[in-house]
Amino acid sequence: MISLDQKAKAVVLAVQNWTELSAHAISTLFTRPRYLVETVLQADSIGVGSVPIVLLTGFFIGGVLALNAARTLEIYGSLALIGQIVSISMIREIGPVLTGLMVAGRNATGMASELGSMKVTEQIDAIRALGCDPCRKLVTPRMVATISMLFFLTIISDLCGLLGGAVVAIMKFGLNAQRYWASTYQILDFHDVTIGLVKPILFGFCISTVGCYYGLTTTGGTQGVGRSTTQAMVVSSVVILL
Repeated sequence: MISLDQKAKAVVLAVQNWTELSAHAISTLFTRPRYLVETVLQADSIGVGSVPIVLLTGFFIGGVLALNAARTLEIYGSLALIGQIVSISMIREIGPVLTGLMVAGRNATGMASELGSMKVTEQIDAIRALGCDPCRKLVTPRMVATISMLFFLTIISDLCGLLGGAVVAIMKFGLNAQRYWASTYQILDFHDVTIGLVKPILFGFCISTVGCYYGLTTTGGTQGVGRSTTQAMVVSSVVILL
């Protein structure tokens, strides 16, 4: 049975190794060679592949926000404020967080399973034997692709959330469309938009590096790949929520 201090040491060691991997991945951005083709392929897989789930999530969350906010606003005769509530909630918090969680569930697990399979089949060792840096070839492209694609996916999610709120506000509560859209952007200021666009950059960094870390540290054959996949999903989601 593993004691409490051993578990604590294992956690600290994992954080240390993850930090070292992340720092190494960032440092490779400023030196050659750069694997641009691999980065584009990963961006296509992460970005384009995640669009459907992001569209659905953003649209229906925006609609649910409008539906629930209206119950309270209707009491005070302030249905015109639905757009403001949906706008602030989606752009500052819910849009980036839910998009990050969707991408973590789809891509952090994919990275962990892909790299974990390469690790247990000794393909990582083969890359080193050929004189290539596995971090530069495998981690950095995924990190760059995830950060850049999550930024745009969050914008798409925000827009879909506002659209979902508009559908509910206009079709169910009879709110004027022009009034709804006017209130959504009038309530926002530079600080709100900045917060909403900085978060996906941090989330993308955490998702990619956590997924790659668990993939590269996989042990125990195919069962180890399964454990790494689960750990990557759980840890990346917890980091996003924190």
